[in-house]
Amino acid sequence: MPDMNDEESNGATSRPSGGVSRRDFLLTSAAISASAIAGGCVAPEKRVEGGAVLGTGRRTDKLRVGLIGCGGRGTGAAKDCLNASPNMEVVARGDLFGDRLDACRLSLAEMGDKVDVIEDRCFVGFDAYTGVLSVDLDLVILATPPGFRPIHLRAAVEAGKHVFMEKPVAVDPVGVRSVITSSQIASVKGQAIVAGTQRRHDPGYLETMKRIHDGAIGELVAAQCYWNQGGLWVKDRQPEWSDMEWQCRNWLYFTWLSGDHIVEQHVHNIDVINWAMGSPPVKAVGLGGRQVRTDPKYGNVFDHFAVIYEYENGARCFHTSRQMPNCSGDNTSYIIGNKGTCAINPWTPSCVIDGESPWRYEGETPNMYQVEHNELFASIRSGQPMNDGIWMANSTMMAIMGRMAAYTGETITWEKALYSPEDLTPAEYAFGDIAVGPVAMPGETEFLPGEAPMLIESGG
Repeated sequence: MPDMNDEESNGATSRPSGGVSRRDFLLTSAAISASAIAGGCVAPEKRVEGGAVLGTGRRTDKLRVGLIGCGGRGTGAAKDCLNASPNMEVVARGDLFGDRLDACRLSLAEMGDKVDVIEDRCFVGFDAYTGVLSVDLDLVILATPPGFRPIHLRAAVEAGKHVFMEKPVAVDPVGVRSVITSSQIASVKGQAIVAGTQRRHDPGYLETMKRIHDGAIGELVAAQCYWNQGGLWVKDRQPEWSDMEWQCRNWLYFTWLSGDHIVEQHVHNIDVINWAMGSPPVKAVGLGGRQVRTDPKYGNVFDHFAVIYEYENGARCFHTSRQMPNCSGDNTSYIIGNKGTCAINPWTPSCVIDGESPWRYEGETPNMYQVEHNELFASIRSGQPMNDGIWMANSTMMAIMGRMAAYTGETITWEKALYSPEDLTPAEYAFGDIAVGPVAMPGETEFLPGEAPMLIESGG
């Protein structure tokens, strides 16, 4: 379980545990059952300031945190978490690779006595997440590559933990449906789920969206969103690594692990458009390919996408994302109404409305990464836990839908994408041989459409 933004490995020999079968590991379902809500989910006692009882039954003011995924992003999220509130401590860590645990331990040492992780609470291997979740925790941070996210979220919710999970939340429709189910269960049980989409917690974005939804630019008729930048890190294969180890260490470049960069990275700005529009698109058509990153070390992902999303009212969003060196960059989202336009860019940063009601955000710009953790823990301590799971699943699905359109060359509808049986999970999670999937070829790669399940109303 390497981290979401796993920068450079120190090359140490990993200490993997035994493999886990797909049937034991994959926990997904299409929809939550009535019995799970009515009988299988018991809401924990809510915690408020003053030492009230936590969901674990432990009476304390200190919140105990576990970390699953100990690379750069996971370690950074743990630091943000510990800075978010007093009386916090990290007490357990897990990762697929032992060297990531070692690097995380060294980095977290700067947090002093807020880290209390003894050797017995450090876990390595594909099943490390089960070890972390077996510890007495209040919250777990999920920061592995997104291909593992649905499985880890389901296990965390079933274990009664509050959750901070990095974006995106899945890489295929089967995973998205699992996340929706887990989020519904967490809502019934009173467990928090906050996703790593920092823009949803930024004051500038929040004020901008409030103005858009209040009609500052009129009826929304179009949108554009871009994430065009240079290349990212890549891990050259080492002789001692198996196929599985190399793919997991080089996870950005394999669709089953990252979802491709339209899902792994551009989900941020796709989420902004979804937020503004208030609902997912009804269909998408797109194109893309790999023109620059053709070496086998780049796995099977594309290096550019262009997708047009269409909404129910006829509005269209034009999206591009590109990871190519020596090219111009852009990270702007534009929302266009019949009375004005809005431009938002986190790199500048700037939030500007032009038209009949011109406006520019000039307020505070705190660290979004920190704010999301501040608000998560404030919600837990207040007894009113936040739950971002459903809308983050929808935004992830919108990104996957765009990838499907580009990979296949087909026009993809929301319903057929959401209920598609596409499942990128490998047959087994174990170190050994695993073939690299073919690079998608539009017109040849098959789209697997699905249909919404029939709902049968009970008689009254």
